[in-house]
Amino acid sequence: MKTFEELGIGDSILKAITEMGYEQPMPVQEQVIPHLLYEDTDLVALAQTGTGKTAAFGLPVIQRIDIKNNQPQALILSPTRELCLQIASDLADYSKYIDGLRVLPVYGGSSIDSQIRMLRKGVHIVVATPGRLLDLIERKTVYLDNVSTVIMDEADEMLNMGFLDSINAILSKVPENRKTLLFSATMPAEIAKIARNYMHNPQEVVIGSRNEGAANVKHVYYLVHAKDKYLALKRIADFYPNIYGIIFCRTRRETQEIADQLIQDGYNADSLHGELSQQQRDAVMQKFRVRNIQLLVATDVAARGLDVNDLTHVINYGLPDDIETYTHRSGRTGRAGKSGISIAIVHVKEKGRLREIERKIGKQFEKGHVPTGTEICEKQLFNLVDRIEKVKVNEEEIASYLPSIFRKLEWLSEQDIIKRIVSLEFNRLLDYYKDSNELDVPDERGRKDGKRGRDDREGGKRDSGRDRTRAAEPGFARLFINVGKTDGFFPNNLIELVNNNVRGRVDIGRIDLMPSFSFFDVDEKSAHRVISGLKNCDFFGRRINVEIAGEKKSEGGRRRKPSPESRESYGHSKKRSYNHEKFSSDKSKKRASSKKK
Repeated sequence: MKTFEELGIGDSILKAITEMGYEQPMPVQEQVIPHLLYEDTDLVALAQTGTGKTAAFGLPVIQRIDIKNNQPQALILSPTRELCLQIASDLADYSKYIDGLRVLPVYGGSSIDSQIRMLRKGVHIVVATPGRLLDLIERKTVYLDNVSTVIMDEADEMLNMGFLDSINAILSKVPENRKTLLFSATMPAEIAKIARNYMHNPQEVVIGSRNEGAANVKHVYYLVHAKDKYLALKRIADFYPNIYGIIFCRTRRETQEIADQLIQDGYNADSLHGELSQQQRDAVMQKFRVRNIQLLVATDVAARGLDVNDLTHVINYGLPDDIETYTHRSGRTGRAGKSGISIAIVHVKEKGRLREIERKIGKQFEKGHVPTGTEICEKQLFNLVDRIEKVKVNEEEIASYLPSIFRKLEWLSEQDIIKRIVSLEFNRLLDYYKDSNELDVPDERGRKDGKRGRDDREGGKRDSGRDRTRAAEPGFARLFINVGKTDGFFPNNLIELVNNNVRGRVDIGRIDLMPSFSFFDVDEKSAHRVISGLKNCDFFGRRINVEIAGEKKSEGGRRRKPSPESRESYGHSKKRSYNHEKFSSDKSKKRASSKKK
């Protein structure tokens, strides 16, 4: 294997990438870098996401730039704002020690005026989404006459998003003698057509095999009844305590519903789909990147071009209609040489499509067994033990507190203390899964009784569909709020209202959404603080009213008693804690405006 220096990378770039931890070139880099530096022909590279493509084209592109010429010399097209920003950031890191080199990301959802100002000052490399770049071309504010290199990254994604006409229009504005590189995970007919129309005798580089899934991704499927898919999803999430992944759904509605259910059931999750504003999407992605969110529930369109490192799992809540879409989904994990797991939760009617995907990616799915309650509890308990074993102890900080703690617990043996720690953490989980049964489809698991095992604690409540409004758990107060699903009000909206308007720490328990109102639990000591903090706030023009459930107003007005309508039960609820001071400085989030009568 050659080194980066042997591939022709100069000293200033070598210094930057060495500081970034680059040691040996990856296969795609070893093939693409010399081609870009020394050969004149165009190139089509078929490679999965996470294989090192950005460095493969970024390093030689930077090295070929003439700093003295303040005109765009390289154009990089990407399908999404997210990937556009990621590429521009990487190029800036690679060129850290090249004085004067300017890289400009051009994308929608941001001020076009600021991008125009930067273009007028002069830039060397433009990284752009097709729509915004075409807008700038039509305004005659960007000129591509000096572009010598064009890179199309994730070209198949751009086609899937409907950018074919824009790509054709852009490429018609670039000089004929340019060098063109096209990167794609798959090779559909449209990609081949672009290669024929806009590239000159392109060479083809295949990293792995055509349309093949990433080599270090394990593909697993769980076969369950359609009505048990959400229960299976929760069990999988519980079985992997340190999961950090994306759950792909087929529609925006399903995406939001699954995310809301997960949040309601205590999981660290959020949604990403096309109905969110760009500001909301950016906020969700920032939280996901820093791992404040473990599970991102997303549609394919919203997740295209996401560049997030170290994902442990990709979960297909439903298989996509387009087999190539599965390749992109699974490619979100197992990046940069690391391993990952791509999970498909399927029902009987989806087995045929599963076999089609196997043939397309050249890999066989492993049949997974939906974890039982016993297996989940064991895994969670050992994860707790592992955390206890590895926790960093700050001796100086806690030294003054230890004597009184030791005196308080001296009547307990070591075994008693361990039992209490475990029970404190896991009593609710152990109780929830105590009588749980298997969810696997009977004929696949060979059950002798031939009946589907119903989990009374999970499926029983959901299958019955309705239950009565209940009292709060001990230590919690049950609050009523006068907005619900028909107002577009979901758990994340409630949490945002509390974050922005209630000072201090609040423990939020179960959240139950009704069509026109909702209930939620907060710790008793915070109840009146929450009621006071949310008083006179509004939610998209509707004035918020919060009160203790079933309690009459102290003012003389008519009592607004919440109807004990039935609601869906989504299983167990884990307590969620939020430090609201942490979020108050986030200027990108819209505060719920406060209005007084």
